[in-house]
Amino acid sequence: MFKALLINKTDEAGYRCALTELDEAQLPATGDVTVQVAWSTINYKDGLAITGQSPVVRSFPMVPGIDFAGTVTASSHPRWTVGDQVLLNGFGVGESHWGGLAQMARVKGDWLVALPAGLSARDAMAVGTAGYTAMLCVSALQRHWADNDMAPGRGEVLVTGANGGVGSVAIALLAGLGHKVVASTGRPQEAGYLKSLGAAEVIDRGALSAPGKPLQKERWMGVVDSVGSHTLANACASTRYGGAVAACGLAQGMDLPASVAPFILRGVTLYGIDSVMAPMAKREAAWATLANTLDRQQLASITREIGLADAVAVGRDILAGQVRGRLVVNVNA
Repeated sequence: MFKALLINKTDEAGYRCALTELDEAQLPATGDVTVQVAWSTINYKDGLAITGQSPVVRSFPMVPGIDFAGTVTASSHPRWTVGDQVLLNGFGVGESHWGGLAQMARVKGDWLVALPAGLSARDAMAVGTAGYTAMLCVSALQRHWADNDMAPGRGEVLVTGANGGVGSVAIALLAGLGHKVVASTGRPQEAGYLKSLGAAEVIDRGALSAPGKPLQKERWMGVVDSVGSHTLANACASTRYGGAVAACGLAQGMDLPASVAPFILRGVTLYGIDSVMAPMAKREAAWATLANTLDRQQLASITREIGLADAVAVGRDILAGQVRGRLVVNVNA
């Protein structure tokens, strides 16, 4: 038997997520690798799944959790053997396939990434999908800047949704690369926290969240946006000639009330960043870079640990914007 969060949806009880005990025989039969989970995490999408505020869960019952890290206990996959340390992000886990907010998981071996040397399972989940997505965003911007001869110091880089997991890690990564980072947040009282990560300036999200002009004063050489909607439109409208925007989220909304003007008059590039189905080579490169460059003390400063039993309440908190940084879940606590 093992502990897990389990989501059920019935006509009688409605939508419900609760801590329960399951038998190993109940794990999905479609997986070829069984993992004893050590750590998981809570992301925005996990909050949606736990609360049912958005229909991210595709089938019921479902164990949520789009991330986990742990040890292989059984495998019929040629790449993995018992004792291997692995992690997983995305591939529909926690949405259409049982996920990581449990003490055990059974998944397809093709979805797993070897835990990078020097990175603990706990640190991997402190990074989680949010940090891995931030790395994909930063990598896209770096490639763009290299192709366009835009070195650090040539302009400011905007990070929206700065207090969230993606934003926090993006600030740390970009500042570490020598960029002047401007953090946009709806919680100005967190300015000290954001500056401790490397933000040079903190602005109120209200400056970006309302409808704006199709073209605005050029400011950003690059943007990491996890908010979408008017915020993303305004970020594009104020990006400098030849700059780039990496979009990875929709906290404000999935609409994009924008104009083509920034793209055809200033040569701005908009990169869509998908972390769920990203190719394995891109995943492994992102995780290797994170393991080699992310400051562990800084990572610890943005991370809070909770137990599996706390995850339901925290899922509600993250949607309410009451969580900063990263949350790691000790599934065995």
